[in-house]
Amino acid sequence: MKPTDKHNERIAQITFASVYPHYVTKVEGKGRTKEELHQVIEWLTGFNENTLQKLIEEKVTFKVFFERATLHPNASLITGTICGYKIQEIENPLTRNVRYLDKLVDELAKGKKMERILRA
Repeated sequence: MKPTDKHNERIAQITFASVYPHYVTKVEGKGRTKEELHQVIEWLTGFNENTLQKLIEEKVTFKVFFERATLHPNASLITGTICGYKIQEIENPLTRNVRYLDKLVDELAKGKKMERILRA
């Protein structure tokens, strides 16, 4: 499946603050912690907990969120399928970055070891 321009634009306009509570619920529901979620987000984006909180309060879109992020050099090692899309085949950089984050949250919720999630 290939994301359309309309799909990419919709993702760009979603606020991180609207999705973040779902990430927390998902990982905590599977026995992981908010701290582990923050560790995963910081690994991918470089955002520490304070910066993350400010971005949530600002209600930044995913577009702004990833414009401000410093993506981890190993982010390209995140592969697999998320929401029906093969991450490594997504051409739009923003959509791919959002799917990287989704995939890391999924791996955390599925109980993978942190070393594997963080591509150590």
